[in-house]
Amino acid sequence: MKIASWNVNSLNVRLPHLEQWLAAARPDVVALQETKLEDARFPDTAIAAAGYRSVFSGQKTYNGVAILARMDSPGGGVIDDVQAGIPGFEDEQKRVLAATVNGVRIVDVYVVNGQAVGSDKYAYKLRWLDALHRWLEDELRRHPRLVLLGDFNIAPDERDVHDPVQWNEDHILTSRAERDALDRLLALGLHDAFRALNPDERMVSWWDYRQFALRRNLGLRIDLTLVSEALRPHCVAAGVDKEPRLWERPSDHAPAWVHLAPAGG
Repeated sequence: MKIASWNVNSLNVRLPHLEQWLAAARPDVVALQETKLEDARFPDTAIAAAGYRSVFSGQKTYNGVAILARMDSPGGGVIDDVQAGIPGFEDEQKRVLAATVNGVRIVDVYVVNGQAVGSDKYAYKLRWLDALHRWLEDELRRHPRLVLLGDFNIAPDERDVHDPVQWNEDHILTSRAERDALDRLLALGLHDAFRALNPDERMVSWWDYRQFALRRNLGLRIDLTLVSEALRPHCVAAGVDKEPRLWERPSDHAPAWVHLAPAGG
């Protein structure tokens, strides 16, 4: 079962890219972030034509999340038990979507950016992460086979940034409080699939559009696939597909993915 995450940075703009990538990569499940579309404008018909069922939670101009499941995958691409938003946390921003696909609980998150350390948006980010943690405690009890994935807007450690001096503990996306919040999520029994399988490799999933960042490989690994304890033994590969970032008018993110082998194989 190949499960992927992609911040498409506007599905209205990037739909052709998504269709091209789905045809080439054929993931079983895809979590999208920053769709930036109201639900009435979500291109579910086009995505169905590409062979995927979809559920979504969006808003105009900002945020927006969706989960796609391939119809010819095991389970027929059925998407069950859909939950939009973090229960008990009042938030108008569409940043969380959970659903069960073929026995695996998929939790798609677009974590708050936070703007700058010490700002109001930074405080909101930390509150949001605390709420996510409280909810996931219960979600993991109900769904031991769980994958939490998306754009976390946090680079886990120095291996995940191009310049640890620049991206230090006083910088947004790499501050101590943000990394501590991510560590608390991991302490629930989650594992960073890429890092578990590639302990020493440096990998990037996001490059700024400015300063020739892609050409110079100046970026961060902030798109993560976290798997539960029950799924960790089934992780056989994980990575980032850089190819879509090379296309014309790309998202600034590349898809991150994890491959789970079936039980017994």
